Order: sequence, then C-alpha cells, then structure tokens
Amino acid sequence: MVRWLRKLLRAIIALLLVALVVFCIIRYKYDNVIRQLAEVQIRNSTSDLTNDAIAKQIANGNIAYDRIVYFEKDLDGRITALKTNIGEVNRLKTDILNIINDEILALDSTDLGIPLGSLFLPEFISGKGPEIPVHIIAIRNSDAVFESHFSEAGINQTLHQVTMVVSVDVAVLVLGKTDTFTMTSEVVVAETVIVGAVPDTFLQSGGKYEP
Repeated sequence: MVRWLRKLLRAIIALLLVALVVFCIIRYKYDNVIRQLAEVQIRNSTSDLTNDAIAKQIANGNIAYDRIVYFEKDLDGRITALKTNIGEVNRLKTDILNIINDEILALDSTDLGIPLGSLFLPEFISGKGPEIPVHIIAIRNSDAVFESHFSEAGINQTLHQVTMVVSVDVAVLVLGKTDTFTMTSEVVVAETVIVGAVPDTFLQSGGKYEP
C-alpha cells in the first residue's frame, strides 16, 4: 500500500513538473501571440457589447436624434445652426458607459478564452481545443466622445450622423501576467437627412465636432 502511494505521488509530481514546463514554454515562447489573441478576443467582445448597449437604448426610445441635436432656423425656415443638447449627450454618455462597464466586468473565460488550436496550429484547428483562460480584472478608465459627420444623401440633401466613440482601458490576467488594453469602438447613435443647405459653421469644421 505504501509503495503504491509512493508511485502515485511520484506520478503526480511528474505531471505537475510537465505542466509547469508546458506553462513556461507557452508563457515565454508564445507571449506576444497570446497577448495579441487576448486583445482580439477582448476587442471583439467589447465592440459587441457597445453595439448591443446602444441598440437597446435606441429600442427603448432612450436615444433620439431630435433630443441630441436641434435646429435653429431663420424667418424663412432655413436652417441657420445645428446645436447639441449637452445635457442629453452627458446623460447618454453616463448611461451607456455604466452599461458597458458592467457587462465587460461580467465577461468570463468562457467568453474570452484562447483555444490552444489558435495558438499552435491556427491554419488547421483555429478556435478548437482546450482554452487558455483570460480574465478581466479591472476597468482602468472608460470614456466616450460624440462626433458629428456629414455626407451627401441626394440632390440638396445631406445625411447627418451622430456617432459615439467609446474607449475603455481594460486590465486582463492571462497565464499569471497582467496586461492592459485600450479598446475603441465607434457606433452611430442617431442620424437624419437634412433637406437644404447645411450651416457653414459645421462645414468649416470639416463635418466633425466633439460637443
């Protein structure tokens, strides 16, 4: 019985040593590849979360063009200025960032794990095999900027789009090492077609502003 336990103990120690060697090889030989794969996984997930969060806000009626941007017109009904409702912009920014931050922190290794097939034989078994766990441990910073873009939409018509550019600094733990990635996503939150001339103040700014 004692001899059997010794053999079992030796086998366990041997397996642990093999696992340690494999861990070290993966950690140091494939460090850059693992980092790149982890960044891709997180970038894709955060981009999806941003799109979903804004889509839900639009579906619930919390985002509307005429609540973000309003027109000033002269006596002849011509648009003389487009102005931003700063209070509405700040409300949207706070609400959407809160949703995104909560959902990013809720992601686990089943959402972000790196399949070994993507590491060793990506040409043949990409996305297959056991996964290297990836854990999001903190959000260091998150911010959002609203931008305005103009493009032609037809004769005497201009498409005006308001986009939200979200940037999130995420701290990630992979194979005992912590990395920080900055993820950026740009999503259209509102748009409309303007009939007639667009105010010169916007055209002179290159069709883009940050309220």
